[in-house]
Amino acid sequence: MEENKDPQEQDLLLSKPEIADSDKIIAENTDSELKFENRLDLSELQQSVNKIKEEIGKVIVGQKDMIDMLIASLLAKGHALIEGVPGVAKTITAKLIAKSLSVDFSRIQFTPDLMPSDILGTSIFNLKTSEFEFKKGPIFSNMVLIDEINRAPAKTQAALFEVMEEQQITIDGNKFALDTPFMVLATQNPIEQEGTYRLPEAQLDRFLFKIDVDYPNLDEEVEIISREHQLKEKVKINEISSFLTASQIANYQNVVTQILVEAHLLKYIAELIIATRNNPFLYLGASPRASIAILKASKAFAAMSGRDFVTPEDIKRAAIPVLHHRVIVTPEREMEGVTSKQIIAQIIETVEIPR
Repeated sequence: MEENKDPQEQDLLLSKPEIADSDKIIAENTDSELKFENRLDLSELQQSVNKIKEEIGKVIVGQKDMIDMLIASLLAKGHALIEGVPGVAKTITAKLIAKSLSVDFSRIQFTPDLMPSDILGTSIFNLKTSEFEFKKGPIFSNMVLIDEINRAPAKTQAALFEVMEEQQITIDGNKFALDTPFMVLATQNPIEQEGTYRLPEAQLDRFLFKIDVDYPNLDEEVEIISREHQLKEKVKINEISSFLTASQIANYQNVVTQILVEAHLLKYIAELIIATRNNPFLYLGASPRASIAILKASKAFAAMSGRDFVTPEDIKRAAIPVLHHRVIVTPEREMEGVTSKQIIAQIIETVEIPR
């Protein structure tokens, strides 16, 4: 005999085809049709964003959403986790973003035998001075690419907690601050499980976005093959020129913090977050850090669109990549194939948009 379901849960229960497609949540940008005068001058920021896209477009075909979110992460002083199967340009795109910026860049290949000192640095005894000297690790850079982040054990993952949240590390009782801007771009393969470690929820929460990278479509695949055929002896990454300095990036990040957000939109963000905590399909809802992340991301998207104010569409655009790695689906729904993206998309549809 079939077990009776709670009436409230029965109303919310959605079969897979009925759950809103997350791709449909992102509204089309119609800002070009609007006429308004900004109180902030965003022209230089927009030109730089377009220039970054243009430079990356010399090598990468498609993947526009990933590139937009990586740029938004940079402007919002956030970090990004890129997930996708091998060969979909995760690592190369991160390297190209760094190449287009005139800032320090380092790459760390995570492996099961990697130790925290291999990332942060270590104290070495100097025979000349008879004192210990701290040798900085590769984390001391403006942009850090961590390849296959889920291959390192928990002890090494924990070494990133402080540096990602507070932009400093503490070793032997001494604090070492990192230069600005500072951004971590991490990649991981969701398919291969052997020799990998699941990222702790506390660490996932420190990533502004979790970006899922899909396969290219037919036209994009043909373009990728054609470009590779025409490339011959040229090196892809050498086609990219560096033009943005650290001081310019810091200035843009400061401008983004001044983007206007109306009080009713702040309440809208809070209502979305509260809805994740009350949803019967979610075992774990989003934390206040997620609220702040949506706020920062929506400001970055508004600035990239040339607006000095946030709209509900900016918030909806930010919600799924900000939230879907911060919540946990109940085991029952997970077994049914329901994903966190689908549940968040359904929440966005049910929470009333402020007018």
